[in-house]
Amino acid sequence: MALHKRLVVGGLAGLIGVAGGYGVVYPYVRDMIYVNEQIGENNAFNIKKIENAYKTLQDNSECNSLLKKHLTQSVVDKLKYKKTKLGATLYDVIRSGVFNPDASVGVYAPDRVFNPDASVGVYAPDSESYKVFAALFDPIIQEYHGFGPNDKQPDVDLGEGRTKELEPLDPDGKYIISTRIRCGRTLRGYPFNPLLTGDDYLIMQEKVKNALSQVKDDDLKGTYYPLQGMKKETQNQLIADHFLFKEGDRHLQHANACKYWPLGRGIFHNNDKTFLIWVNEEDHLRLISME
Repeated sequence: MALHKRLVVGGLAGLIGVAGGYGVVYPYVRDMIYVNEQIGENNAFNIKKIENAYKTLQDNSECNSLLKKHLTQSVVDKLKYKKTKLGATLYDVIRSGVFNPDASVGVYAPDRVFNPDASVGVYAPDSESYKVFAALFDPIIQEYHGFGPNDKQPDVDLGEGRTKELEPLDPDGKYIISTRIRCGRTLRGYPFNPLLTGDDYLIMQEKVKNALSQVKDDDLKGTYYPLQGMKKETQNQLIADHFLFKEGDRHLQHANACKYWPLGRGIFHNNDKTFLIWVNEEDHLRLISME
């Protein structure tokens, strides 16, 4: 819902006009009163969290993340009222790069900020977030990847039929112990981890299991192992052998990307453990080829 702000009484109060109602903003006490029922209590509280998150981030002199650099006051004002169709807000995008776990219940002190070492500091809760919150994502992506909003992805070229053009990287076998090629993919119709429900995880896992059970290629056929119910010894050994993922780190945890762990998570591998698929780790799917 678009909100338009008009300056009133020399800047001491701003009048926010919305359909059928008004909210008065007093910047000197940073309090908002929303009269319109369309801005409910939850939305008002979320906006307050965003504003306090911005202040907390900017007050942290030890933080040098891209989030801090590009989350300006004008960007906050532009995005703090916006939501994706699945309900993702600016707070969902920035929370991992800003707050400690108490942030969700209203603790916003500069000395309680966590992850000041995060070099980026943002997570997309769903695919629409890249459009809805483009004013924040675009400059961060451009600075980090060198890929601007007007750039276009090249056509897919996997080099089929031209692999012999590649020179051996280690013809004498002195240096390369193993190789790993992996790609991440998402399932259409589902948000990313921060917005997934427990049912989502289970349904997605079943869809992947059903698809993998139909693989006919002898080199790729294998078994799916759900994390839930897996013996700790087996899990630790797979992790030690670099086949299985660990539970998400603190950055992912505070982005709400590890909810319901280990529900709906698992690993598929072929008999030789040269083809693996991680299910619902950080991406919906990570397909890995190892040699």
